[in-house]
Amino acid sequence: MSVGEAVETEPRRRPGRAIRFALTIGAVLLLLLGVPWFFLIMSGNSWPGGVRVAGTIVFAVALVAFPILMFSGHGPRHRDGPAVIADTMLGVIWVLFVWSLLGQVVTLILWISGVDGPARYRVATAVIVVISLVLLLWGHAEARRVPRVRRVDVVLPRLGRGLDGLRLVLLTDTHYGPIERSRWSRRVIEVVNTLDADVVAHTGDIADGEVAQRVRQAAPLGDARASLARVYVTGNHEYFSGAQGWVDHMSELGWEALHNRHLVVSRGGDSLVVAGVDDRTAAGSGVPGHHADHEAALEGADPALPVLLLAHQPQQITGAVAHGVDLQISGHTHGGQMWPFHYLVRLDQPVLQGLSRHSERTQLYTSRGTGFWGPPFRIFAPSEITLLTLRAG
Repeated sequence: MSVGEAVETEPRRRPGRAIRFALTIGAVLLLLLGVPWFFLIMSGNSWPGGVRVAGTIVFAVALVAFPILMFSGHGPRHRDGPAVIADTMLGVIWVLFVWSLLGQVVTLILWISGVDGPARYRVATAVIVVISLVLLLWGHAEARRVPRVRRVDVVLPRLGRGLDGLRLVLLTDTHYGPIERSRWSRRVIEVVNTLDADVVAHTGDIADGEVAQRVRQAAPLGDARASLARVYVTGNHEYFSGAQGWVDHMSELGWEALHNRHLVVSRGGDSLVVAGVDDRTAAGSGVPGHHADHEAALEGADPALPVLLLAHQPQQITGAVAHGVDLQISGHTHGGQMWPFHYLVRLDQPVLQGLSRHSERTQLYTSRGTGFWGPPFRIFAPSEITLLTLRAG
């Protein structure tokens, strides 16, 4: 996007669009709650009337309460109590929805095995509930633990020998939020500081909430150590949470905010351009001066030098290819966070996680994320602190 492209500072009100959005959300909620309600409460279980009534009331209350709690928690006020309840509900609803559908395989197997009537459905219901409970408990533990270090070597043919072995530590999607995680944040930085990093990068989605709300959780970032640079770019969630405030705060913590700009790091007589662009949603956020601008980010850079680009979303790889970037590092996808949500993520993003090639020159590394967003669960999508070791070709 060119520097001169207009940025909408006051988004226009579109009543029709708001109504369509509300109807869509309502339909999705009816589906997510209706499927487990039908298979767990109704269907062929033949539960006593009281059980059916009580179960129906629980699902009906969830249907009404969830959007209210979600708006209260993640709306303009960022109220942490309702946000925690809504986020947890979302995770539980998703798991029950998925396994209520998959549980019908159990029903089919029992039918083939000759199990009759209510017993067949009640056994399937018990299997669904047990699997869902185990996955939620395990997924919560996975989300709350300190991420394991994922080590990846990346060969960059244009990288000079003096920079061979450069150690880049990638953090992304920390999502400091309504669940207080200051201790977790400190432990993450303790791990980072054991990795002898030359460059530490954060590719956005630092927090859900304004700086004043999350300053304690973000404080350990100021203690991250790197011999050459600490660099940061905005993610899409900054644009719900005071993006410019986070850019300024990261600068106060001693990080270089690569707000459509670059710096050059050197070692052993060789240099590397480290550039960053705003998230692709920035232009429509209404925050003045924020939009992804690869040309501005690379303006004045020596075209003979290799380029490392920080960009929050893998989808921004098209701009990286067009501008001859050697390696883009991103986050955003969370690796899907809760299986099988990754199938929906892939509808929007070219890559889910890991190292991928997108042109003869350009590679992309996509992290599964350091923290979690919303539901405090990670199911078959572990978090990571990434150690990328750059190798000269």
